[in-house]
Amino acid sequence: MNIFFTILGIIIVAFIALYVLFPRTLFRFFRNALRRKGKLTEKSIKVGDMTWPYLEGGSPDAEPLVLLHGFGGDKDNWAIYAPEIVGKYRLIAPDLPGFGENVRDINRDYDMATQAARVRDFLDALGIEKCHIGGNSMGGFISLRFALDYPERLLSMTLFNNAGVVGANESELQREAQDGKNPLEIHSPEDVKRMLAFVAHKPMKVPGQFRKIFYEDFAVHRDLLDKIFWNLVEDSMGKPLNDRLDQVKAPTLIIWGRHDQLIDVSCVDVLKNGIPNAESVVFEDVGHVPMIEKPKDTAKHHLEFLAKH
Repeated sequence: MNIFFTILGIIIVAFIALYVLFPRTLFRFFRNALRRKGKLTEKSIKVGDMTWPYLEGGSPDAEPLVLLHGFGGDKDNWAIYAPEIVGKYRLIAPDLPGFGENVRDINRDYDMATQAARVRDFLDALGIEKCHIGGNSMGGFISLRFALDYPERLLSMTLFNNAGVVGANESELQREAQDGKNPLEIHSPEDVKRMLAFVAHKPMKVPGQFRKIFYEDFAVHRDLLDKIFWNLVEDSMGKPLNDRLDQVKAPTLIIWGRHDQLIDVSCVDVLKNGIPNAESVVFEDVGHVPMIEKPKDTAKHHLEFLAKH
């Protein structure tokens, strides 16, 4: 028993030391643990002059399900969701250009049409002719644009609190953006808590050293992220796709959180009424990221939908 407690004490001390002295090492440890739980492998592929990192899980012979992260996110946004999916589908979650470990060049274009074309090129590089696609927030906007521009490439589409349409009610993000403010900008490690509470209805608590990592990573790419944010605002609010929704050919599922402060839940009615035969589900006590806030419930509806298509 004494040996057990000695070993346990050493492990605890080691974790504390890592947290204090090498927080990024410990952060990567937890990130990799989530990937292992989701049976995800990190890969990369050359697409034109870009190298796309992505996570992949599931049988290579299964139908591909490509999932696109939102603004400020990366491929690991889907790691919590992956355990619910990989048993039935070949899950592919890339870092989009401008984010994660993909190219982060401020001199490139990041409008939604350009990003959708890049996703097409990514699928071409992987040899995928048709897939199920899904996206959260900005990733949902890119998915919607992809469905309009390349309808022959899709088996189905799932939209998780997607940008790209304007609802009957304004969101808090819309109001702040109209005043020239970016509510997703992080000004300090402590400000990470505000941003997380803005995105999720019941945000998880993030230790201080990890909040510092989030802030440092944001600060390094602040100018690029600011450019992409205002590109997204211009496309979403200045050129929304409301009038083109009836052109969507892919079977579509809309998933939303009732308490989303970024994109108002009134957008669900716009999407469902506009996209032919679209289905929808709205979760109570959920914000902008249902696949993280309620992964099992979200996956249940998602898998039922995918099974039909």
